[in-house]
Amino acid sequence: MANAVKGLALSVVLAVSLAACSGAGESEQTLRDISEANTEFQLTLQEQLLDAKPGDVITIPAGVYAFDRTLSLKADGVTIRGEGKDKTILSWQNQKAGAEGILVTGNDFTIEDLAIEDTTGDGLKVNGGTNIAIRNVRVEWTGGYSTDNGAYGLYPVQTENVLIEGSVAIGASDAGIYVGQSQNIIVRNNRAEYNVAGIEIENSINADVYGNTATNNTGGILVFNMPNLPQRGYGTRVFDNDVNANNTENFGHEGTAVASVPAGTGIIVNSNDDVEIFGNRVADNNTANVIISSLQSTGFSDEAAQASFDPYPEGIWVYDNTFSGGGASPDGADLMTLKTALFGIDGSLPDVLFDGYVDAAKLVDGTMPDALRICVTDENVDVLNADGPGGFAAPRVESEKYRCRLTPRDPVTFALAETES
Repeated sequence: MANAVKGLALSVVLAVSLAACSGAGESEQTLRDISEANTEFQLTLQEQLLDAKPGDVITIPAGVYAFDRTLSLKADGVTIRGEGKDKTILSWQNQKAGAEGILVTGNDFTIEDLAIEDTTGDGLKVNGGTNIAIRNVRVEWTGGYSTDNGAYGLYPVQTENVLIEGSVAIGASDAGIYVGQSQNIIVRNNRAEYNVAGIEIENSINADVYGNTATNNTGGILVFNMPNLPQRGYGTRVFDNDVNANNTENFGHEGTAVASVPAGTGIIVNSNDDVEIFGNRVADNNTANVIISSLQSTGFSDEAAQASFDPYPEGIWVYDNTFSGGGASPDGADLMTLKTALFGIDGSLPDVLFDGYVDAAKLVDGTMPDALRICVTDENVDVLNADGPGGFAAPRVESEKYRCRLTPRDPVTFALAETES
């Protein structure tokens, strides 16, 4: 991820909101006591992974197991299976070598029914591969949220046909559940809590994110495109999720993309296209329940972007959601000032914040073509245009401008995900 550009001007209302996050947050919880954990099993499991062949099922009994280095798997068609995400516990609390807990390169990989705790870096990273199933896996930093925690909990990248279900991610200093540069993705029935980003789909094509609970993160669900990556993402549906009270201070590493996420954000779409947000229950996110923004408002330098990168969010459709309680205490003095000026000390920002940037080259007679519009269909949901192109000088509520509908996207389907666990 590119480095954030700091020191935005006071008048840049939405940009400041996206960059005005607090520093590291430390929980007062203590790490799990692993003094009696099984340390001898490490060698056994390492050998099983090194010797694994297609069709192997590696089972790990209930218990607490301690590891001091990354476990790697480089074979296709392997399943790693525990006895439950609160029964089979793999701990990297005393990790000495490697960054990840488990690093996988291979096709037709399944991991299920276990926990990964306290890794130095990412909990589970799957780098490449087709047909990846992550079921009932818990990744947690047991000492509470901290900048010192690993960046990603569940982290498939450059993959295809990816299913993440029934899993839990707690305490990641970047994203709890992250899918990047991938295609055909289903993220369903998971819980993400006390991460900077609860669930993030980045530079990925065709994703369905549904049935999840994202709460107590800095930002609940993110759909991002970032520059300088080989694939631009589009086509995400975010629906039937509970996205509540994502108000934890931002404890991401300075200079990372998520360090620009304001505390109190429910759902963010940034520089991504063809995104549907519907049927969600979104409540009590102190900055805004939904933010729709472009690269220009994230604090990232245009010069750092590829010349071919399209920074504008287009074809975004927000409808049939239940919103309540958001925007009452936005993160950052500038948005708080804006809220007070427009809506009073006891008021709230509207449920949807849009930075106002559009691609002027695509306008036809001054109007964006229907398929590229931002649509917020529900009559009772207001939209605040923050006037990014005007230097954020004249933010305004203009909800009726966005009363439109788009063509619904087809569900994401692949064989691996046909039956829910």
